[in-house]
Amino acid sequence: MAEHPAYPVGLRLTGRRVVVLGGGQVAQRRLPALIAAGGVIVLISPEATPSVEAMADAGEITWERRRYTEGDLTDAWYALIATGDSEANARASAEAERHRVWCVRSDDADRATAWTPATGHSEGVTIAVLTTDVKGRDPRHTAAIRDAVVEGLRDGTLVARHHRTRAPGVALVGGGPGDPDLITVRGRRLLAEADVVIADRLGPRDLLAELPPHVEVIDAAKIPYGRFMAQEAINNALIEHAKQGKAVVRLKGGDPYVFGRGMEELLALAEAGIACTVVPGISSSISVPGAVGIPVTHRGVAHEFTVVSGHVAPDDERSLVDWPSLAKLTGTLVVLMGVDKIGRIAETLVAHGRSPDTPVALVQEGTTAAQRRVDATLATVGETVRAEEVKPPAVIVIGEVVNVGLPAAQAPQPS
Repeated sequence: MAEHPAYPVGLRLTGRRVVVLGGGQVAQRRLPALIAAGGVIVLISPEATPSVEAMADAGEITWERRRYTEGDLTDAWYALIATGDSEANARASAEAERHRVWCVRSDDADRATAWTPATGHSEGVTIAVLTTDVKGRDPRHTAAIRDAVVEGLRDGTLVARHHRTRAPGVALVGGGPGDPDLITVRGRRLLAEADVVIADRLGPRDLLAELPPHVEVIDAAKIPYGRFMAQEAINNALIEHAKQGKAVVRLKGGDPYVFGRGMEELLALAEAGIACTVVPGISSSISVPGAVGIPVTHRGVAHEFTVVSGHVAPDDERSLVDWPSLAKLTGTLVVLMGVDKIGRIAETLVAHGRSPDTPVALVQEGTTAAQRRVDATLATVGETVRAEEVKPPAVIVIGEVVNVGLPAAQAPQPS
């Protein structure tokens, strides 16, 4: 038997008797998967770890607090033998053989009739890895292979495309602040499975270069708008491609719902009857200051931080921001999309009570290789932006946390 590799098979244990002998660490590791498989699990052991005992208390398993006796494997479909008594293990293994019960032994794999593979899960798929080298079994090697496959499927570096017909759908994916490594695992996986990607200028552009050649990449800034508003044209493009049965990813910078107009797109898709998944992203309002060593909150300095859009000036009738109230706050103010308006914003804050000496940091192209930080105060920031030629995209941090953080020369650098 030892000359041949194990035959891999998936056991369907729902409603079937499974016997586990021993309540130690091996049982603690294996029981959750057996419970998830729906087995009717009987644990036979005089003692158990606290975690195993909790499973019994919750009614997930039946615990008989005694040692193994002949006949315990009657009517069992599967057995896990993991006691510290080698003689009892041998007797139980022999009983399993007589009753043709597939049996795993933690103490002697060569005498077992079944082996437990290294398993992992990703999006409804179970990955199970078994060695074919029966004379040199290496559990750590099989576990490493399992981990590599699961990680690759989860982060999108290992692409396994679906071939069955899928319902039309769109994923609104927050790509994070710019560094491609800062997209979420789920976002990267959905990107790898996409047929069409409609990307913002501020999305992590480096990820687009990794997509397979068949993926259609559409620059949202270059969609022909015709008689439509820009956002309306993007909505229509999402709907059109999804109705063709394609997997569509709308790749956005930061988070879809933080000044990303994600809800507008979600509502348009819902009205068209298109299923939509929203994948949150790391917002630049927090991550970009952190990338240059500035915490948006700090004990004894700032107990709150406020994120506002600066795309319209404080005196613009379209502005929804209560700038006089913001000027009275003592915490951190983070301004997005405000580079060309920061001079007027600073003047408004000072006019309503904020000190002109309040420190300001402008972080351009945060988390990318082009990242740079420029420091100023509310009194000088307007002129500083002009003199230093600060360009969007840039995150502006206003408050004492700017001085709490590391000086620009000592701040962390993007990798």
